[in-house]
Amino acid sequence: MAISIRLSPEDESRLEELASRTGRSKTFYVREALHEHLDDLEERYWANEVVREWESTGKESRPASELWDELGV
Repeated sequence: MAISIRLSPEDESRLEELASRTGRSKTFYVREALHEHLDDLEERYWANEVVREWESTGKESRPASELWDELGV
C-alpha cells in the first residue's frame, strides 16, 4: 500500500540526514518508526475508548490501589 505524508521541514531534514548518514532509505526509517510505535498507539486509543465506554455506563470508578488491596496484589 502506498501512503503519502506531509512532514515539517525540520522532520524532513532530519529524516534525509539520517538516511544519508546511514545509507538507508527514508522509507526504511518511516517504516521502522511505524513498527516501533504502532502497538503503543493502538493500545492508547483502545484504552481511551474503553474509558469512554465505562464512563457512559454511569458506574463509579475507584483508585486502582483499592482494587489491588481487595485482590491481595
